[in-house]
Amino acid sequence: MLTELTQKIDQTIADNLENQMTSGIVTLVYLEGKPVYAKAAGMADIESGIPMQENTLFRFASISKAFTSLAVAALIGQEKIQLDDSVTTWLPDFLPKLPDGSTPTITIRHLLSHMSGLDYRWAQKEDGPYATAGVTDGLDITGISLEENIRRIASAPLAFAPGSSWLYSLAPDVLGAVIAKAHGTDFPTAMQQLVLEPLGITDTAFYVPPEQKERVAAAYYLDDAKKLTRMADDQFLTSPDDRYFHFSPERVFKAEEYPSGGVGLVGTAADLMKIVEVIRTGDAPFTSKDLILQMSENQLHGIEARPGMGFGLGWGILVDPVRAENTPQTIGTRMWGGVYGSKWFTDPAKALSVVSMTTTALDEVVSVAIRNALYSALA
Repeated sequence: MLTELTQKIDQTIADNLENQMTSGIVTLVYLEGKPVYAKAAGMADIESGIPMQENTLFRFASISKAFTSLAVAALIGQEKIQLDDSVTTWLPDFLPKLPDGSTPTITIRHLLSHMSGLDYRWAQKEDGPYATAGVTDGLDITGISLEENIRRIASAPLAFAPGSSWLYSLAPDVLGAVIAKAHGTDFPTAMQQLVLEPLGITDTAFYVPPEQKERVAAAYYLDDAKKLTRMADDQFLTSPDDRYFHFSPERVFKAEEYPSGGVGLVGTAADLMKIVEVIRTGDAPFTSKDLILQMSENQLHGIEARPGMGFGLGWGILVDPVRAENTPQTIGTRMWGGVYGSKWFTDPAKALSVVSMTTTALDEVVSVAIRNALYSALA
């Protein structure tokens, strides 16, 4: 089986590189907690002639959310936070209102599950309330502080009463400020002490110093002609579902940019796999197994985050494989991805964890092809 697995994934990667769907790929596969496949292929930076390496650094984008959620879990383990505490316990001025002018209670659980009523600027119209308030999604260079962005978020109306619906949002950025307050430090220090150090994660951070710059994979996208194109330093892109994103790939090299709990981390595939294995097994040195497994229980009832997808307290949960584009994954598979082109999932029923890191923003073709090749081999 492992020989077939290797052959099928190798061929899938080769095909996607030949078709220029991405410049380079790092793929890791674990079965029953043990590595069975690891490969770096292609180029991390075409223009500079830098080949992809297993220790190449990638912009995690929304993969950062799992790290932030586990930092909350660590604080719950220390009895400094509870899931149903009000956010105002730590951020007294965070009081966004509903359209009718009332101020509802937003809890830590609401933020983790994206049921808070908050939103993303990229999900709104170009002249929407977040644009009016000057909110940043954490992907562009702005120079504003975490506290200032949270103030701007709070000045805009909520989309719905907390707990009544689901909307992907800047909630993890708000959680970053909560984590810092509860831990008594700044957010990067809290992340380091609560999650990264206990798990032996050494290459993940919110900022890449100049001496490490060549380790960071370049950012590309497929243009209207489906040609692989390098991102500009200040890049506006529209996704296939008409979402309007403002990217600044250079943001990760700017120490003054605020640490975004939703999209701000940079790290390696190996570091990410440590997080994915914690999510699969529930085993972590900083909190209880019961809590992490609880975080993988679907919080949505009667609604979906995406077709066939529910959502837990930090990541997506597969509830209907057919509706989820006929995925071969098992019900209960946990997963998420990042807008810069990387994706992870763990299928506990098969004791399987997969990390696929690419350089192509707004595109999941490569990671889906790898997933399908893998399940074909396992079958």
